[in-house]
Amino acid sequence: MNGQTDEEGPDALVEELDPHFGFYCRGARLLEAGRSRYQRYEVWDTPTFGKLFRLDGSLMSAERDEFVYHENLVHVPAFSHPAPRRALVVGGGDGGSARELLRHRGIERVVVVELDEKVVELARRHLGVIHQGALDDPRTELHIGDGLDYVRRAVAAGERFDLIVLDLTEPGEGPAAALYREPFFGDCRALLGGQGAVTLHLGAPWLQGEQVRAVVQRLRACFAIVRPYFLHVPLYGGLWGLACASDRVDPQGCSAAAIDAELACRGIGGLRYYNGEIHAGQFAQPNFVRELLA
Repeated sequence: MNGQTDEEGPDALVEELDPHFGFYCRGARLLEAGRSRYQRYEVWDTPTFGKLFRLDGSLMSAERDEFVYHENLVHVPAFSHPAPRRALVVGGGDGGSARELLRHRGIERVVVVELDEKVVELARRHLGVIHQGALDDPRTELHIGDGLDYVRRAVAAGERFDLIVLDLTEPGEGPAAALYREPFFGDCRALLGGQGAVTLHLGAPWLQGEQVRAVVQRLRACFAIVRPYFLHVPLYGGLWGLACASDRVDPQGCSAAAIDAELACRGIGGLRYYNGEIHAGQFAQPNFVRELLA
């Protein structure tokens, strides 16, 4: 999710994380590639990560480690909310965020707004391990279109969501750039009802520090409570930042015991990463991150 290079060999997938650093996967096999109306896409099968896909040369999601960020992107706000029923996913065409939202028995409606229909097509063909049927669940509404426009129209129509998950490509100059700006965050705030919360990707704090700082500052300009949190995502090359923002919900105030009790109450099992101690502990920040976000 950080960079690109055109130096792949026939069996090596190379990801450039910055101009001087990156990693590679040997034995990779290209399954499908092309260009949609919005971006270049590739689907690979790799020995280390299983099937994965890239957009405009940046790694997005892989079968073997997607649970790390999907579980935390969704369950941190979902378990901070007392009873989420309506959720909006902007991006997330691979279906991973919808899958995690649908684990919550109280969820009645999950709206997935994906800009590029090609991403959904690729997910249906290649990434069943990730979406696990979530894109076709009767509670899921799939909309192909611009998330910015969808949110604006939803605000004007008086809609409300308990959770908004921005499962987007990175902040930058790509199709999602405007969805990391204050006007869009303000529209998300207007769309949240009651104890609603929004979560999103920030990026890699040690490679993209200015980007992480800028997005957190924009969130703080719109929301009363902004909680960045960090975890190791192998596909993204190391420490990765997410954030939860709300006017009333503070995920940092939830204890490990309370989260574990709520997991049991909601009947959610089978998670591979998220639990009460993870929830409570991942808001601890290394000193260099504290300085970055001060």
